[in-house]
Amino acid sequence: GCRHLRRHRRPARLAGRAAFGAAVRPRHPVRAADALRPRRAQLDRQEDAFVNRAHNGDVAIAWEEAGSGDPIILIQGLGYPRWGWEPLVPRLARRFRVISFDNRGIGESSVPPGPYTAAEMAEDAACVLDAAGVERAHVVGASLGGMIAQELALAHPERVDHLVLMCTTPGSPHGHPMPEATVRLFAEAKELEPAEALRRFVVNAFGADPDPRLVERIVARRLESPPDPEGWAAQAAAGTTYAGGDRARRISAPTLILTGTEDRVVDPRNSELLGEMIPNSKVRVLEGAGHLFFVERPDEVASLLEESLP
Repeated sequence: GCRHLRRHRRPARLAGRAAFGAAVRPRHPVRAADALRPRRAQLDRQEDAFVNRAHNGDVAIAWEEAGSGDPIILIQGLGYPRWGWEPLVPRLARRFRVISFDNRGIGESSVPPGPYTAAEMAEDAACVLDAAGVERAHVVGASLGGMIAQELALAHPERVDHLVLMCTTPGSPHGHPMPEATVRLFAEAKELEPAEALRRFVVNAFGADPDPRLVERIVARRLESPPDPEGWAAQAAAGTTYAGGDRARRISAPTLILTGTEDRVVDPRNSELLGEMIPNSKVRVLEGAGHLFFVERPDEVASLLEESLP
């Protein structure tokens, strides 16, 4: 069952325990903050924020909120804590009560033994809604978070007002496999210096010609607070084993599906598949955008959400 504690002040800096998977384990200390001064435009910390904790059994889930209005909960993908939503949160918070959280296995949430499943991670999200006192919310999920969001909509349809699925997949057996560029990068990363491997993974997640300042800011954040390797692997298992089958056809919530034409992490054709499967859905394609289009183009994505969510 779910229980929660609230208002623990967030530490000023998270101490990372490991690197981005085995491929990007730092061999030498890297003080990214020394090399990159914070810029106001993107991915700034909010040191005065408070972190709350929901509990799904023994698993503590760290969450926070911003703004007021109709509630909207944001579910991140593999290997990104809730700070991955930072470019989007202030834009959405002008109209919505925005709830974001760290999935199990990352950030300030518990790292229970894996492997995890999208279904149990969806129950974590439901516990966050309980802790926030929210009966029903708009649910936004990106990548692995989109798989979790599908599971939440299937297990708890009464809690999902509108569903937004970003850069995600229905899973096996219908989903298209990971694009070759990312498969090749995983193979090559083993031979690269850790920081270089991480940078390539970040660049790979953007569209063509990404803003180098944005790339460096994300690399800096990843180096300062890298994921726990066991948590990363357990989350990865939830994504690689996701088998939605035909169950997306049972999703009743009005659904907006977003994808970028240059997504090299999740094949954009998976969004078209989801659009065919989910009865009350529409697909919007962002030309030239990559996997992390909500970081690349937060204004455009916020506008799409504001137009689609009542």
